[in-house]
Amino acid sequence: MNDINVGKKISEYRNLKNMTVTQLAKMAGVTPSLLSQIEKGTANPSINTLKIISKSLDIPMFTFFITRVDTNQLIVRSDKRKKMIFPQNNNLSYELLSPNLNGAIELALITLTTNSQSSNETMAHEGEEVAYVINGKVNIHLNDEIITLNEGDSIKILPHMKHKWENPYDKDANVIFAITPPSF
Repeated sequence: MNDINVGKKISEYRNLKNMTVTQLAKMAGVTPSLLSQIEKGTANPSINTLKIISKSLDIPMFTFFITRVDTNQLIVRSDKRKKMIFPQNNNLSYELLSPNLNGAIELALITLTTNSQSSNETMAHEGEEVAYVINGKVNIHLNDEIITLNEGDSIKILPHMKHKWENPYDKDANVIFAITPPSF
């Protein structure tokens, strides 16, 4: 876990509220000296003191423990997706829609061209998968069944269920799917 500088966050929120150290200290019932030490990181506040400071700043206490994220790292532009194309399989392609595989879930898009399939054999993985047919029509081989999914249909695939995707139809199909934990 990253070290979180609670004092710095208190200072940031205090400044956002245009409050002085003295004003916040008075509202929180602590000395300006203690609040200054907390903000500088030379003193650690008790949980009770944090509760009072957060109430004085009119923010939830957990706000002090949230790490800011660069939102640019959360965005995947359509022209910047990681993409795998399988020319030997009628240009079947997978595109990663989530920024990476570091989180608890993976989101991807499979494009099944006419007469393509995701693999020759059914395969299984440990995580759950939910898939949604954006357009076209596909067959999913699920254990010993073949199920046809039309545009707008969705399916949940349980952990360790053997499956593969297939498009024997005359129109390309796009399926978006989420896997947790990421395994692709």
